[in-house]
Amino acid sequence: MHKLPNLVLRCSAGLRLTASNQEPALILGLILLSAAAFAQSSQDSVTYTPVAPATPTSNGPRVTVAPVPLVTAMRTKDTLVDLDFRVGSGFHINSNAPKSEFLIPTKLNIDVPTDIALGKIEYPAGHDLSFPFSPDEALNVYTGDFTVKVAVHPLHSVVPGKYVMHGFLRYQACDNAQCFPPKNLPVNFEIKVVKEPAGHRANPPQSPHVHN
Repeated sequence: MHKLPNLVLRCSAGLRLTASNQEPALILGLILLSAAAFAQSSQDSVTYTPVAPATPTSNGPRVTVAPVPLVTAMRTKDTLVDLDFRVGSGFHINSNAPKSEFLIPTKLNIDVPTDIALGKIEYPAGHDLSFPFSPDEALNVYTGDFTVKVAVHPLHSVVPGKYVMHGFLRYQACDNAQCFPPKNLPVNFEIKVVKEPAGHRANPPQSPHVHN
């Protein structure tokens, strides 16, 4: 009977099989056993990561401001600038004067360049409406389109030219069921400062030493 050479069987499952003078059937059985162990270890090492189903995106509450045409502002005079806003359908925002101190009012903030003063900001009156989440208490809100007026006052020291005004509208939007976190809507517009019309100069005082 012929002797079989020593066989060393290795597998990734960590088994070391040495066969010497063994029958071929025994060797075949060991090979099949190690293959099964390898397949089982590979299956156990697979990690499955569940994928969450995609959720539809929502634009959420939306407040927009219309583009503001170039505003001409005369030095030393107040010039009113109309800022037109629109609240998205199905939403409302608190007015500038909500009925409760716990509600966040809508407020315009404007940064002005040097030597241009910011005058009075005029907010429209809100509408008293009731909603399912507060059926017994009417809230003072803005819906649809509304306009905020802001006065700019260039001082006499301003060099005539164009100036950009930067700011934002602070608001909190709600629908019929919930309120959303407050947001800042950027508000920018440009003014063109021009000189004031030349006035009539007063006659200089007459010297007391001059006689007609």
